[in-house]
Amino acid sequence: MKAARNLVQRLQTRTIASPDELLIKGLIPPDHLAAVTEASKTLPISITQHIGELIDPALPEGPIAKQFVPSKLEINKQEGELIDPIGDIPHSPLPGIIHRYPDRVLLTPLLTCPVYCRFCFRREAVGDGLLGAGELDAALDYIRNHSEIWEVILSGGDPLILSPRRLATIIDALDKIDHVAVIRIHTRVPVVEPKRISDPLISSIKRQTPVFIVLHCNHVEELTSEAGRAIAALVDEGIPMLSQSVLLKGINDTSEAMANLMKKLVRCRVKPYYLHHGDKAQGTSHFRTTIARGRAIVAKMRGHLSGLCQPTYMLDIPGGHGKVPAAENYIRAENEGGWIVKDWQGNTHKYRD
Repeated sequence: MKAARNLVQRLQTRTIASPDELLIKGLIPPDHLAAVTEASKTLPISITQHIGELIDPALPEGPIAKQFVPSKLEINKQEGELIDPIGDIPHSPLPGIIHRYPDRVLLTPLLTCPVYCRFCFRREAVGDGLLGAGELDAALDYIRNHSEIWEVILSGGDPLILSPRRLATIIDALDKIDHVAVIRIHTRVPVVEPKRISDPLISSIKRQTPVFIVLHCNHVEELTSEAGRAIAALVDEGIPMLSQSVLLKGINDTSEAMANLMKKLVRCRVKPYYLHHGDKAQGTSHFRTTIARGRAIVAKMRGHLSGLCQPTYMLDIPGGHGKVPAAENYIRAENEGGWIVKDWQGNTHKYRD
């Protein structure tokens, strides 16, 4: 774990990494300290300097604060919430690999993020973890030995906090695998630590194999001028960018908030891709809306927003059955708050709001 410790040391642009620091900066009241300390045992606290500057202590319910400042509500675990809500574990044949769909695979070279979103569905897994050299070699061998894999998705953790040299080593290895046609990188870095998007980092990404970057972004306030410059630096080098957002109660669960986000993304040359319904991770019920509300927001956007700004509203079926569009032909109401969901293989599953 020495490499993991070194990685953490390189991320010391964090301004807040403990409950006591939250208290000192006035981001939580004193009577929340014990609950927030308990919550941080499951999901660590990490807030970059850039994000810290966007948080107004006078607005604890603001869209930035709510995403990154722990809440005492996180210790409330509801019936139906899961440690592994989307079923990563059954589809992980070895460390660093999640192989859920035949033609694509997740490669997770690290579990560390520059910030920890309080609604994270991998909250039980993320932290100061990095694949060792032997584990990474084994993961790459798995991809080499499975010729059905067409796309490799780098996730984690956040791959763009790796050093340019280590990131280049991984992408070079993937670039040499004939059956890997596309590499996709999921990241929050351009909006939470935009200064990391440097020329060496961009050079480490560009290869003969097409590389797409999927930006995780949930509110228009994340798209600061600094974030815009980081995004432009990537797009100007010919790296296509898509976005992935999560529908979050009290943050973006209105048609106006969602429209503002999607329009700003497109203006930044980022194509909206997925809008995820909140996963049933333990301690996240205060973030989740209902499917009916999500559908209403998306329906209103359809009539009032350019097609360029339309994400696909998705539900990840609890238990590892994959994601499906949250549309009528995939999801139908069974009763009040109850739904029947059809997965990509035609199997049906019950889901409750």
